[in-house]
Amino acid sequence: MRCILCLMLTCIISSAIAQDFRWQQRAEYSMDVQLDVRTHKVNGNQKLVYYNNSKDTLHKVYYHLFFNAFQPGSMMDVRSRNIQDPDPRVGDRIAKLKDNEIGYQHILSLKQDGKDTKYVVNGTILEVTLPKSILPNTKTVFDMTFEAQVPIQIRRSGRDSKEGIAYSMTQWYPKMAEYDFRGWHAYQYVAREFHGVWGDFDVKITLDPTYVIGGTGVLMNADKVGYGYEKQGTTVKKPTGNLTWHFIAKNVIDFAFAADPDYTHETAQVPNGPLLHFFYQKNEKTAENWKELKSYAVKHFEFMNKTFGKYPYETYSIIQGGDGGMEYPMCTLITGERNLGSLVGVMAHEVAHSWYQGVLASNEALYPWIDEGFTDFASQESEANMAGRDVARSHDGSYQAYFSLVKSGLQEPISQHSDHYNTNRAYSIAAYSMGTVFLQQLKYVVGEENFYIGMRKFYNTWKFKHPEPVDFIRIMEKQSGLQLSWYLNYWVNTTKKIDYGIKQITGKENGTQITFERVGDFPMPLDVVITLKDGSKEMLYIPLNETLGNKPTETNNMKRTNAEAWPWVYPTYTTTLSYKLSDIVSIEIDPSLRMADVERKNNKVEIALIKDFDYKAR
Repeated sequence: MRCILCLMLTCIISSAIAQDFRWQQRAEYSMDVQLDVRTHKVNGNQKLVYYNNSKDTLHKVYYHLFFNAFQPGSMMDVRSRNIQDPDPRVGDRIAKLKDNEIGYQHILSLKQDGKDTKYVVNGTILEVTLPKSILPNTKTVFDMTFEAQVPIQIRRSGRDSKEGIAYSMTQWYPKMAEYDFRGWHAYQYVAREFHGVWGDFDVKITLDPTYVIGGTGVLMNADKVGYGYEKQGTTVKKPTGNLTWHFIAKNVIDFAFAADPDYTHETAQVPNGPLLHFFYQKNEKTAENWKELKSYAVKHFEFMNKTFGKYPYETYSIIQGGDGGMEYPMCTLITGERNLGSLVGVMAHEVAHSWYQGVLASNEALYPWIDEGFTDFASQESEANMAGRDVARSHDGSYQAYFSLVKSGLQEPISQHSDHYNTNRAYSIAAYSMGTVFLQQLKYVVGEENFYIGMRKFYNTWKFKHPEPVDFIRIMEKQSGLQLSWYLNYWVNTTKKIDYGIKQITGKENGTQITFERVGDFPMPLDVVITLKDGSKEMLYIPLNETLGNKPTETNNMKRTNAEAWPWVYPTYTTTLSYKLSDIVSIEIDPSLRMADVERKNNKVEIALIKDFDYKAR
């Protein structure tokens, strides 16, 4: 009996631990800041209510001080001057900044529950030793005063962009680092991706009254700041003296804004969706394209809502600013002096981030391919849909980028931190292109219907929860009934390549014998299409034994034969078709081109080229 009771107790404890595994920390910010447009300095008070929902006692906390990266000798500066293919937007520009052009965030005071803390600045990280440890399932309050200098626009954040936008205020405040089951994610700001704590923001920004602000959250005092809203046919007039803009954002991981005295503000309503705000400098380079952009943005939101899950916030702002395109909660900053196609493309990509960086918010520093790749995948399909193009071919460019990386010899495993790739090219293709190919190829593995249902289930199951790669693949396993851990492991943790070929075809009295070979070391199931002389086609489906099942039939206009599974350790696989060789026109592996086979020349054989009823690969 004692053993039984011990076993039951162990099971109960194990179950409780398992259920508590994915706790979420929480941060509630209240900030009151003044932006001096003459000195480009920000003076701010920040109150942060921090909830420790973990089972750990925290003796330290860490803040990000992102603006400190824009100083000569910073890690971002040194990395940019030493990597073999630096981002041209950065290059050696940081090294040349003058004192009044650099960025910084200085902590003037920091108290925890009214008591002074001890802290050390290490580059872009503030390490804080607490006077009182934060116990599990308790909260504490940090009160901070800080001063920041907005750097010249170099990368994402900054002032006086090339297009003349005054302030792109992203990563502009001391931001609490994320703490989760892996520990603290206190990364130095070296190049690219971010991670944040879920929480609420109540932000008041005071600045010159001629400036217009757009950004994260809902503006609470539009009637007082002269936002440009029309009321009963009149536009609100701006008062004199500095103005305070008051924004509130609920359940987001960051807060960003942009400010400029020449912004035009316009809106468009998404049916059953958010109100879209557009902020841009209206001139001969922008006026017509930004006018047309509004209808494209509405269509894009409708496609995303229907295909991948519903956007959960009431507003979204598309803002001219930054140095290209960059996503933030409830808004994006994009360069605006583009042709219409480019403008729609950057809008579609950055808006799609709202689903993957803004709502799912997986750790994009560790898994940029989930954020950038899933975003690229979704925006490519949406753009194709808006343009009336074949959605099935919308990812061809991503495949070609991946193939070019393979040929270059620069490919690295995509399981590493974003900043630690040897080249920017390897990072970019891994994050964007390989993330996209991962999904399109998964569609090939599990079937199109399962795939899209799984994408919506993933979004709805894991929104606001920082999902991991295994969480995604488990959703797809449950939806498809197939085992998929092998696929995730090969694509993410290795640089192994897919290469299948037709090794031999032999005419027999009772049919045609085919031998396939796995040339590469990445195993996959195979779709093989046989085209017959009567014009009909038949698919031979060869499952991989690792999936422990078959994907469903994807098309009703083609007969499908399910073959025995191919064990991944076998280099070849032989089967016999019931058709005589003389009845066959061609045999092709994966004519849908969804499998990222690095050598397609051995994928198809035209039977007319076979002599003496026997074909062998050369």
